[in-house]
Amino acid sequence: MTKKYRIKFYYGGRAGGKSYAFADSLLLLGRKKKLFIACLREIQDSIKDSVYKLLCDRIAFYGLNDYKTFEDKIENKITGTRFIFKGLREQDAQKIKSLEGVDIAWIEEAQTISATSWEVLEPTIRKDGSEIWISMNRRYENDALWLAVAAKPDKRTLVVKANFYDNPFCPKEIKYQAEKCKNEHPENYGHIWLGEPMLQANNRLISTSLVRRAFERTIISTTSPLIIGLDIARFGDDRTVFCFRKGRMCYRFETYEHLSNVEVANLATNFISEYQPRRIFMDVGGQGAGVFDILKDRGFGEVIRAIYFGEKALKCERYFNRRAEMWDKLAQWLNDNPQPQLPEDEELFNELISVGKKFDSKGRLQLESKDEIKKRLGKSPDKADALALTFAEPVYDYGVPKLYGNGRVSIEDMFNEKNYKNENW
Repeated sequence: MTKKYRIKFYYGGRAGGKSYAFADSLLLLGRKKKLFIACLREIQDSIKDSVYKLLCDRIAFYGLNDYKTFEDKIENKITGTRFIFKGLREQDAQKIKSLEGVDIAWIEEAQTISATSWEVLEPTIRKDGSEIWISMNRRYENDALWLAVAAKPDKRTLVVKANFYDNPFCPKEIKYQAEKCKNEHPENYGHIWLGEPMLQANNRLISTSLVRRAFERTIISTTSPLIIGLDIARFGDDRTVFCFRKGRMCYRFETYEHLSNVEVANLATNFISEYQPRRIFMDVGGQGAGVFDILKDRGFGEVIRAIYFGEKALKCERYFNRRAEMWDKLAQWLNDNPQPQLPEDEELFNELISVGKKFDSKGRLQLESKDEIKKRLGKSPDKADALALTFAEPVYDYGVPKLYGNGRVSIEDMFNEKNYKNENW
């Protein structure tokens, strides 16, 4: 732990000794010279939520009488080393400036750190020779700090996997529990004891394996009609995304930033003229309503459809809202055989596997909110939402469905499988 790296990233399963090793090393370094050490986590409602107690226990264990503990900090009476404890989510731009003089920042339980918190923290720890120490038990494949730091480490980053069998002080009882889990619950063993990402099937709508499978190129061409999903930016840092899908093949995304309603409508007009999509399903929340009105005035009423993510689902007895319904259709599509195809895009991968699911009091599928996802990813899942929009309604071959005057299909016909081809979802 004494060799200098800008970032030291330790991860693994239960009883790997990461936190003890970090605490002991920091206490030792703090006895050698004056250091300013910040112990950080995403949320810290009180000092009890921090590693304060662990440090105090290690001070008592080793009898380090040169350290003095206070209610909210720890100091070394000889060297002047100081430990402070903060939650990152509570730090605004002004408060976080207090960390500019930090020598070592220790981020504990880093699997909970959001992309936004990391983007603010990393440039703040700017003192020459400063280090960031990270300890975590991975949760998902797209944990924000894993993607930002450990997935592709540079030469200034040390990444170490530490599990119970690497810990020379691991008690025999812990080894017994690990072996018991391996034999009785092998599906959990990798995550709990080996530091592997959690299997996401239980609390995530879309599994990693389905998305990876869809990245394999298996479809050369298709005669299915073109459907475009258009997710229109709601806020300054969101993006406008056009998703192009034909049946089982989603083959293209077009992303744009900082466009006016007229500019988005002009892009849509060009795509309609050039590619003649059967439908464009548009998110008309926020700025989207203005774009929809422009396109309707231009005579594209038969092609465009207005979709509100928060509106009542077509099958309201099964889904909390329209967004849950569209995303579930997307999940079913990914699970279909023959397998569908997606462009190989890691950003899309992270967005698709990030959406958590739950069920409301009526047993209806409900999704994690976009704001919650944005906090974790640091951005809105715009590409994934554009793809989900292509599943807003089934799109029929001409002459098959029963259409009303506005070109829409009755709900009864919509869910009668005899009346449409599955590949046209």
